[in-house]
Amino acid sequence: MKRTIEGDTYRHRGMRANMCKELRAMGIKDETVLAAMNEVPRHLFMDPGLDALSYNNQALPIACGQTISRPMTVAYQTELLELQPMMKVLEVGTGSGYQTAVLCELKARVYSVERQKELFSKTKKLLEKLRYNANCFLGDGYNGLAEMDYSPYDRILVTCGASEVPQQLLSKLKIGGLMVIPVGDEHQTMHRILRSGPDSYETSTCGDFQFVPMLKGRQF
Repeated sequence: MKRTIEGDTYRHRGMRANMCKELRAMGIKDETVLAAMNEVPRHLFMDPGLDALSYNNQALPIACGQTISRPMTVAYQTELLELQPMMKVLEVGTGSGYQTAVLCELKARVYSVERQKELFSKTKKLLEKLRYNANCFLGDGYNGLAEMDYSPYDRILVTCGASEVPQQLLSKLKIGGLMVIPVGDEHQTMHRILRSGPDSYETSTCGDFQFVPMLKGRQF
């Protein structure tokens, strides 16, 4: 999805290329994921004062006490999804919109839900400005999109730490679909869950991470 983006300079594109080179060296093997991340201007999804840090492999603050995840975390979660073009993806936790944009670059049909109104409004406008065609919703994603249910989904990606796997979210997966979700309290273990039948799931764990917590209940 090649595009000319205001504020995305040759310097930024060089920084982005170096970031992707580092991600490859750190073990990311999916070249389609790396290509997508090489296109998304991460610096535009955070405060301009953090520009010099925007392509470092670190989480950085955004609004509402939230963070934009490390590039390695975004790459790793996205790689675990094994996305194909036109797959329907539910993203729980739009946040800055950076992960959303990466999913769009991979030609997924993205349904993203954010519970913080300030973040939702800001991020929705930014994604539209950058011409990323995501379906953004304000709401509590703990149980999916209850008011506008587009399930079943090919993939579900949770970008915040859940104390347990929400069973209602699992029910939104297609048979054969995958969910990637960090599970734990202070620290999380990444879970990759395959829905193998109407009432059967296969879970594998894929390393330890630290995310902001997934909260249950309305906060708009």
